Amino acid sequence: MDWRLFATVFGTMFLAELGDKTQLATISFACTSKYPLAVFLGGSLALVLSTLLAVLVGAGLQKVVPVKILHIIAAIAFIVIGVLLLIKNLRTT
Repeated sequence: MDWRLFATVFGTMFLAELGDKTQLATISFACTSKYPLAVFLGGSLALVLSTLLAVLVGAGLQKVVPVKILHIIAAIAFIVIGVLLLIKNLRTT
């Protein structure tokens, strides 16, 4: 087990999820439910399964596409999303 990788992934995912729409939806479910354990278990299972899917897709892609290319594609996707959000916000103000 690579504990440095584990800590990096845990820290990144934990910080990325804080204030995320998924967390806000979970808060909303917990506020309107009498069964917080069901909300916790449902949200946890959903996060675990979506993470599993991401790991499987990532591991499969890595066998077909070089990691450097995947990093470039991810970087370009983030830049494009950022530019689109910037344009949208500039148009609405």
